[in-house]
Amino acid sequence: MNRENDASVPILDLRRAFGEIRGEVRAAVDRVFDTQAFILGREVRTFEEHMEAYLELPEGGAAVGCASGSDALLLALMALNIQPGDEVITTPYTFFATASAITRLGAVPVFADIDPDTYNVSLADVERKITPKTKVFLPVHLFGQMVPQEKIAPLLKERGIKIVEDAAQAFGSWRKVEGRIVRAGTMGDVGCTSFFPTKNLGGCGDGGMMVTSDPELAARLRKLRVHGEGSTYFHEEVGLNSRLDALQAAILDVKLPHLEEWNEERRSLASFYRLCFESRGLTGEGKLRLPVELEGNYHIYHQYVIRTPLRDELMAWLEERKIATRVYYPLPLHLQPCFAFLGGKAGDFPESERLSREALALPVFPGLRPEEQERLADAVAEFARSRF
Repeated sequence: MNRENDASVPILDLRRAFGEIRGEVRAAVDRVFDTQAFILGREVRTFEEHMEAYLELPEGGAAVGCASGSDALLLALMALNIQPGDEVITTPYTFFATASAITRLGAVPVFADIDPDTYNVSLADVERKITPKTKVFLPVHLFGQMVPQEKIAPLLKERGIKIVEDAAQAFGSWRKVEGRIVRAGTMGDVGCTSFFPTKNLGGCGDGGMMVTSDPELAARLRKLRVHGEGSTYFHEEVGLNSRLDALQAAILDVKLPHLEEWNEERRSLASFYRLCFESRGLTGEGKLRLPVELEGNYHIYHQYVIRTPLRDELMAWLEERKIATRVYYPLPLHLQPCFAFLGGKAGDFPESERLSREALALPVFPGLRPEEQERLADAVAEFARSRF
């Protein structure tokens, strides 16, 4: 009996990386319980300061913790005074929260199709979608690599259009712009990220953060996350109850120094996948399409997503062999029932719709073993012999 093949290959196993930092995390948790200070406070501010240093924010710039990545997007749009009827351009191929933040304010999501290689929004299509009502461009740095937004930023600035970056899947990634490294979330007016446990920098529950280089925006974001409160029980505007817990901040502060190492491991796993697939003859015309790293980008592979028209068959084949995969995302946002009022229909965004039928995320996480990747590649090769 081959016991190795009896074990499952998980899509994600957070326990493997946690083993490296178990003692540090427990000490941080004990510290918070010893103080009994659970909401905002010193733990949160310390983590925010460390994030500001990591991101190399300019003087006056700030990282502002909040309750989730979804709230970060909503708060960012609120801070930029987005009103009912305003248009926000974004991608239809992303997690639901990107568009829900827009519609919750009565604004209108205007979708632009994607680049079929990077899976990120097409800047050419973004430019076509700009109207006098456009107030914000909301790029999503999907699966771990950045949108080259510097290519459209001058046009947007000329027209008074703000940029809110959805960096929930790309914290720690960067892009080289004019010889300078710029980290995800720091190029626009506000950058938003998530600390959901599955993220590259993940907590032990929900959590999020907003980043800005504008001191006035930072002050407003801090106010909006506590019900619009200027001072205790005095409310200057209607905000949200969206605070980062001290426990989450303390745990994330333990994890932050390990992030670069973990991201490098993900990049090594991605390189090994490419070697595995290419050495087995699984790439090329009519076969698997592997992820493309845009020139100038540092891709952190929050997800490793391949493409094949036989996606559902391959997924079922791997599941039978106890190899887990996942689909991100099976239905683009313009076809979601709750957004039917926007009038979207099949065929409006052909690249996004095609990707939703072909994309398959493979296991990629710190602690994934080479033999597990080899086993997956062997299973794909077996599938390919009769299908490709």
